[in-house]
Amino acid sequence: MISALNRLVDLVEEHLTEELDVTGAARALGTTEYHLRRMFSSLAGMPLSEYVRRRRMTVAAADVVRGEDDLLGIAVRYGYGSTEAFGRAFRAVHGVGPGEVRRDGGPLRTQPQLRFRLTVEGSVPMDTRIVERPAFRLIGHAARVPLIHHGVNPHVQRHVTGLPAEEHQRLKELGDTEPAGLLQVTDDVAPDAVEGTELTYLHGVAVTGDTTVPEDLDSIAAPAGTWAVFRTAGAYPQTLQQTWAATAAEWFPSNPWRLRPGPSIVAILDRAADFSTATCELWLPVEPA
Repeated sequence: MISALNRLVDLVEEHLTEELDVTGAARALGTTEYHLRRMFSSLAGMPLSEYVRRRRMTVAAADVVRGEDDLLGIAVRYGYGSTEAFGRAFRAVHGVGPGEVRRDGGPLRTQPQLRFRLTVEGSVPMDTRIVERPAFRLIGHAARVPLIHHGVNPHVQRHVTGLPAEEHQRLKELGDTEPAGLLQVTDDVAPDAVEGTELTYLHGVAVTGDTTVPEDLDSIAAPAGTWAVFRTAGAYPQTLQQTWAATAAEWFPSNPWRLRPGPSIVAILDRAADFSTATCELWLPVEPA
């Protein structure tokens, strides 16, 4: 996976003045666009689209400073139909417009070319199992919330605490298949989503495909396939979030699996009364790489 990401970075450089065919690149690299974008975003700390924009504007800035071409010619070279559109993209990266940079030589914010390296982490083994599951459904109460990578998500917290206590018990009684217990489900997440991007969060349980779903509950389909299940125990939600990050940095580069589209699921197996610590299972949909 590391070599595929580095080749992708090279392809970005080769296509800075044209649209990069990410789907074709993923196919040539022996993976999927979904997995490639997810791994890039997780390891680079930014979506692939944002990296391309930053690199394009970094190189375009050199053309602006040199002054050999007019701004419209530079805009067209980098795929923009007008100086206004180019100026907006330029300002979003550098904080100033191309006219000011041409006049003053800066200030400029450079995006260096990325290079991925596999460092020796993994001194603590990841407790993982691979599970093959028929299709099932995730049912419960869903809401649209912003993506937050670190710490408690207050939007999720409000959604869950707003449910009556008897509703939690009702959901538990409806669950009839793995993953067991009350679940935290995220879905509709773009493969390279930035923090703040909206996603679907569902507080609910897993049921078999032929279970009758009450009309007042939301439902998310979980297609048949393979799941990688990571067990975590410790401070909540920090340990869970660290494990989630480690799947991209350590587990996927070291194992012959890749992510496939589908919901991500967290099952709370045990927890402290104040939820300061918890034992969890993180279920991620995967397929052979």
